[in-house]
Amino acid sequence: MGHVHLINVTPENVLKETLFCVKNTSDPGFIKKNEWYTNRFQEGLRIRILKNEAGKPIGFIEYVPAKYAWRPINAPSYLFIHCMFVYSNNDKHQGYGSLMLEACKSDAKSNGYNGICVITSEGSWITNKNIFLQNGYSQIDKRDRFELLVKKINTKSPDPTLNNWTLLQRNYKGWNLVYADQCPWHEKSVLALQSVAREVGIDLKVQKLISCKEAQCAPSGFGVFSLLNDGKLIEDHYLSETRFRNILAKELKK
Repeated sequence: MGHVHLINVTPENVLKETLFCVKNTSDPGFIKKNEWYTNRFQEGLRIRILKNEAGKPIGFIEYVPAKYAWRPINAPSYLFIHCMFVYSNNDKHQGYGSLMLEACKSDAKSNGYNGICVITSEGSWITNKNIFLQNGYSQIDKRDRFELLVKKINTKSPDPTLNNWTLLQRNYKGWNLVYADQCPWHEKSVLALQSVAREVGIDLKVQKLISCKEAQCAPSGFGVFSLLNDGKLIEDHYLSETRFRNILAKELKK
């Protein structure tokens, strides 16, 4: 592992440090995520960017007190990891993920949390569980493609739990898109899906989640992006225009 250091992103330095996933500060997705992040910062949401010795960003971690998590979980007195990512294949398997997890653990300890939890998956747009298992996390629950993992600091603390998002899906009639600004790629996706829906004559109802409580009651495990049709979850993460057209072609044939 080369010399690296973690930068704490704050509302004061975010335009300089960026939000990692989108570095163009004039991009609509960056603007939406920055507004979301600034509003959440006072709740304890943190983004930490890992930089190499040349100052190049190579990874990041985003975590928050679990009572403010934008995922369908119940985990009082825990920290919750929204996202963690090391970008380049050359930088993977170098211990950088473990370094970021150790920094999160240090924050949890110094602030009196019972532990850290995270939702993982082998699928898209979310970290798989291997890096967490290697760092002493244990899987305690699973629903659909999502796993709930925990690393306890206080071993006597109750386990976090997943909320039952599948029961909520039946409440969505017709085509529905439920999303939040937690991911900066959502803005582009929502605009594209709305455009396609208008083009093909689909009444796509769009709901933006504006609070963590709404996200904790979202109809998918990812929480901040859900595409549904008549109570059925079609997709649970960012979609491109092409992918949405393919979904519609398949669904409208039924």
